[in-house]
Amino acid sequence: MDSYRTPSAPLAHEIPKIKGSRFIASVQPADDEDAAVGHLHAVRKQHHAARHHCWAWRVEEDGSRSRSSDDGEPSGSAGRPILQAIEGADLTFVSVVVTRYFGGTKLGVGGLVRAYGGAAAEALAQVAVRTVVPTASVRVRVAYDHLGLLETFLAREGVDRPEGEYGEQVSFTFEIPTAQAPDFAARLIDQSNGRVEAVVA
Repeated sequence: MDSYRTPSAPLAHEIPKIKGSRFIASVQPADDEDAAVGHLHAVRKQHHAARHHCWAWRVEEDGSRSRSSDDGEPSGSAGRPILQAIEGADLTFVSVVVTRYFGGTKLGVGGLVRAYGGAAAEALAQVAVRTVVPTASVRVRVAYDHLGLLETFLAREGVDRPEGEYGEQVSFTFEIPTAQAPDFAARLIDQSNGRVEAVVA
């Protein structure tokens, strides 16, 4: 995956009351499952008088790990719509908790789907988002008298040279977009006729 989108800051958003019930969506960046669980606990503590805290989270760079919960609401009426809102916003490493203060009138499954999914979608539409390009380390070693080969290659590639470690040879660690790192290393070895070592860490 070349890049992914994730929230850059937390956000809370409350939609207008629906038949007396309040729905408050809380969005939080989450590096992993533990962070998502911590977010849920924090929201439960903040809104301890609320009846339901339905949630969903999505992690991994490709969004492949996700979970959701209806927290006592009818099956499929809350957690899944929240997760679908996350997927629709194309975000990952994110936790969304939608808190409901029950207003005394049942909304039915369809009404709950619209309320929970809508609250999550509105919050996600407002949250600040950053695009992250995952990188891999490419470790390069070169003899002093072949530094010119490396410099020529880097100039062609438009890549800046990082600080080096100077010993019997010079070592550099480049951070290259993950999808491009193997080709970067292979081209460097090829274009230097093997006089520059390059390994993807």
